[in-house]
Amino acid sequence: MAADLGELLVPYMPTIRVPRTGDRVFKSECAFSYDSPESEGGLYVCMNTFLGFGREHVERHYRKTGQSVYMHLKRHVKEKATGAAGGAISRRRNGKVFLDLELNRDFNGDEYDCEDEAKLVIFPDHFEIPLPNIEELPALVTIACDAVLNAASAYKKQEPDSWDEEIQVSKHARSLRQQDNGVRIPPSGWKCQKCEMKENLWLNLSDGAVLCGKWFFDGSGGNGHALDHFKDTNFPLAVKLDNLTPDIADIYSFDEEEAVLDPQISEHLQHFGIDIIPIQRNGTDNGHHNTDNTNGMRPRVSEWEVIQESGMKLKAVYGSGFTGIKNLGNSCYLGTIMQVLFSIPEFQRAYVGNLQRIYDYSPLDPSTDFSTQMAKLGHGLLSGLYSKPPMKSELIEQVMKEEYKHQPKGISLKMFKALVSNGHPEFSSNRQQDAQKFFLHLINLVERNSVGLENPNNAFRYLVEERVQCCQTQKVRYTQKVDYLMQLPAPIEAASNREELIAYEAKRNEAEENMRAPPEPVRARIPFTACLQAFTEPENVPDFWSSELQAKSAGVKTSRFASFPEYLVVQIKKFTFVVDWVPKKVDLSIDIPDFLDLSRLRGTGLQAGEQELPDLTPPIVLPEDTRDNSMNSSDSPEIDESAAMQLAEMGFPLEACRKAIYYTGNMGPEMAFNWIIAHMEEPDFAEPLALPTFMEPGPSVAGSGLAATPLENHPPEESIAILTSMGFPRRHSVQALKATNNNLERALDWIFTHTEREEEEETSDALSDMADTTEPNDSAFSNANMHSDSTLSPDQDASGPQIKDGPGRYELFAFISHIGASTMSGHYVCHIKKEGRWVIFNDHKVCLSERPPKDLGYIYFYRRLSSS
Repeated sequence: MAADLGELLVPYMPTIRVPRTGDRVFKSECAFSYDSPESEGGLYVCMNTFLGFGREHVERHYRKTGQSVYMHLKRHVKEKATGAAGGAISRRRNGKVFLDLELNRDFNGDEYDCEDEAKLVIFPDHFEIPLPNIEELPALVTIACDAVLNAASAYKKQEPDSWDEEIQVSKHARSLRQQDNGVRIPPSGWKCQKCEMKENLWLNLSDGAVLCGKWFFDGSGGNGHALDHFKDTNFPLAVKLDNLTPDIADIYSFDEEEAVLDPQISEHLQHFGIDIIPIQRNGTDNGHHNTDNTNGMRPRVSEWEVIQESGMKLKAVYGSGFTGIKNLGNSCYLGTIMQVLFSIPEFQRAYVGNLQRIYDYSPLDPSTDFSTQMAKLGHGLLSGLYSKPPMKSELIEQVMKEEYKHQPKGISLKMFKALVSNGHPEFSSNRQQDAQKFFLHLINLVERNSVGLENPNNAFRYLVEERVQCCQTQKVRYTQKVDYLMQLPAPIEAASNREELIAYEAKRNEAEENMRAPPEPVRARIPFTACLQAFTEPENVPDFWSSELQAKSAGVKTSRFASFPEYLVVQIKKFTFVVDWVPKKVDLSIDIPDFLDLSRLRGTGLQAGEQELPDLTPPIVLPEDTRDNSMNSSDSPEIDESAAMQLAEMGFPLEACRKAIYYTGNMGPEMAFNWIIAHMEEPDFAEPLALPTFMEPGPSVAGSGLAATPLENHPPEESIAILTSMGFPRRHSVQALKATNNNLERALDWIFTHTEREEEEETSDALSDMADTTEPNDSAFSNANMHSDSTLSPDQDASGPQIKDGPGRYELFAFISHIGASTMSGHYVCHIKKEGRWVIFNDHKVCLSERPPKDLGYIYFYRRLSSS
């Protein structure tokens, strides 16, 4: 038999690999579904790529790659027989088979046994070889099987336990010398001392210098002035200001070149006037930061209970659209956003509706492909496969009586989180994050990866009309920008129970002075109309430059809707920094309406009697540290990075924003925006800026939209030859390689997903020979700026961001609530209206809502009402 097995495996030996250091072994989750070893069909692990596949998807991988040998893993979970003396002991059929695997279900170890089995399966004949089979298998196969069975989780580095183990105390922490230079850091309004950046700012703990960090792939970051400062001064430690809270401090050692811990961070911060309680890493309870007692405040017991509807006998619901998401440890911010997004038809259609097409053209490693993982997530939530009710009627009754006790654990988004957070300094951590920031981050990812697919972001995108007025000359300027989210102020001064709040503050201050227990907190009740009024109020424009005066002047800005989106996302601005540096969540209740009419907030454009400010550009002022360099360097582009950041926050690729700023001569984000919408459809739109050589002219600022970069990013001829040999036209091959950074595999996928566009381009080219065409830039912005009651279909080919304008009347269909004192801690829950009933999604628990707490939400989602 041994000889027979050896001969059987000989043809496949070259394809069987032993996992090396750095290889990730996916033996707990399918790359295309949420099947696991506990699923009915088990999990198949490819012995070459170490990717896992459920029974439904393993054949696809075999056909696509030709890999024939897989390890089949199956875990059997059985209820223990009752009446066993002394209780049964959990047993495993093969001792080390599932080392480092966890149960996905909420089974009590005292009531269930786990039996694991593994076997090799050879495709396409499905020949099975039970494991372990050490004596009968070739040595290489035995070593490979043992390595796979004992491999650590593919997500080990992202488990909470490993976060603190990776970060060590800095060698400079206890001996750090701080300068007595009188520097005091305010709780807000920070800027980089060298380039005016307002994000990704780091406080040097030696001299109190506030400087920007490096660029990140997602568009956040800075110009590296914090690192330059270390090189000049050798001051080693800096702490990030953006997310500094009583329980979180991101500290970096430039000398040690890694993130570090500082046990004396409280004293070091206090030296610069940051009076914050000692920062520590709190423990977690069920995956949530237990920080509700921050700053000695009374626990938000009522908020916790009201938002989660605790104490009520909520009825669990199952099936399509009622699948929960398992909390991975402070991942509820991600789970709530994804639940709401996949309740929207546009996202369902873009990913689940195109599931087979996306899967068929997925790359060899589907775990790294955004569209594949989005389709997988949408199918997991909507298929109902992972939300099945208990089979026994008595168990159903028990579920209904005992709330959540035996409800399925839902799907685990480890693979998805690893992908969307890769390289991001905040979302890649295991700390709680701001759901609003993750929403915009995901919108950015969808925008980048929607080439060739329907872009569901079109449902959220709208135009904002900004009116800026020079207070001295009374002249105005109207501009438009793209946005995806409406931030609504919550004016405490407009609270309907203002007298009650004033009395509470007096009692609280008196209790503090006399060292008595604080009074019962009073929640501010703010009318929604007051929030809308605050949104429309003029706001001062800092550093406003009047083109009429050719100098800085006082300016005010008001914002209106230039278009209304199909789905309106409204964020209530609940969080603020107070004087003592503690990020405080204002405890308030807002009477959020079920139906909303914003028609009166539509912008009107330039009005009769208004005079426009001259269309002149303010002088470009370079930071001091770049002025000298600019005199000596002819190959460094002058780019206003802060303006590029503003554009990147709208969802455009960072490199495209930098090119737009460069090619419009640093004339500001408005001019750069016009450049972007005129060049969005070009294949090298998101490629890095390529400067012209000395003899090659670059495109002019007001040039046509036909050229995006001065240098051709021409793909290698051998790559073009490979694609043309497959029968694809040379033009399309070049275009595909340019769009995929000369990656052959991705270029092939690109061609298949752009067949319709290629036909349109060929038709357009033929027509252009017969008729004159208008200048591309003439209509670029007007295509995006549609008037009321007009709609731009998702598949319409426009030269700018597609805007689906319509009436400003909406109905509330979902909201996300936050529990806790800070967005960096606490817990998120979402409520979604489905089939006329409100449903609460609290991690893996999905139930019919009895009292949806609409007045305590953080982010609200409205859908547009039909015109009829």
